Amino acid sequence: MYSHKIYTNTKAIAWVTAGTALFSLVYASGKFADGSATAPQILFLRYIGGLATLLLIVAVRRERLSAYRSPKPFSHLMRAVFGASGGGALIYASANMPIVDATAIGLLYVVFVIPLGVLVLKERLNGQHFGAISICCAGAAIIMASRGAFTEFNSAYVFPAGIAVLGAALLAVEGLMIKMLSHSDRAMTVLLYVNTFGIMLMAVPAAMQWKPLSFEGTMSFVLLGPLAVTAQYCIVQGYRISSLSIVGPVDYTWLIFAGLIGFLFFGEKPTFGVAAGSAIIAAGGIILAAIKPPASERESTSSA
Repeated sequence: MYSHKIYTNTKAIAWVTAGTALFSLVYASGKFADGSATAPQILFLRYIGGLATLLLIVAVRRERLSAYRSPKPFSHLMRAVFGASGGGALIYASANMPIVDATAIGLLYVVFVIPLGVLVLKERLNGQHFGAISICCAGAAIIMASRGAFTEFNSAYVFPAGIAVLGAALLAVEGLMIKMLSHSDRAMTVLLYVNTFGIMLMAVPAAMQWKPLSFEGTMSFVLLGPLAVTAQYCIVQGYRISSLSIVGPVDYTWLIFAGLIGFLFFGEKPTFGVAAGSAIIAAGGIILAAIKPPASERESTSSA
């Protein structure tokens, strides 16, 4: 039923928006660190905190880890490779260039992930999809312009900007894999695998670039783990119940949350452009939630 589809899309958008809000804090961790820790180091400690949180949940549930075994461990490994590499790239970029610029480049993720959904998952896009996505893009562009993104060229930004583009592409592939794995495995299974593999993947890079940290500093990055696990859970849930063409553009809310982080923690005052752009992105999200499914999909839903 069409009304059920609206409810499903709205719920998926709400899940992914919540996850994006939490991940905005995680990706800003490099800025908060202010050079006290490297990106691999932050990711390694975050994955340790994440796995510890998940193991505690399993223990509270009195379940065995074998209950979360996946028939596709290699797919989970590759998802962890893309996620850790992409996340590390964006943390590095945010720490070495203006955060609004790094966020803007990171949002190329949306440009990459929607074509992947069409090519690999055979998702169909119609005029309403393109219109809603264009509205989200317009809102994002207004926010970036009002925040002064790319107003000045600095040669020192060229390398971090390239790393940010690479990070967006890697996260797009990870998004595709989350979508695929969310249908074959439980959310907890997906989270356990990515945090376990994340520790393994980041151990050597973190050791090579390790900077001495105080106990308080170490724990602040470990506590990113529960935050990231919650964000990952929200995104897996959203990707499970709706298409990439619906949930992908939700990542533009990242700019809104980046603006809030800048205001709350770095004294950056919001502008009229930020407010207007945020409202436009919200309007695009509402349109995406209300998009009518294809006739074939409505027929299959009603017959079921």
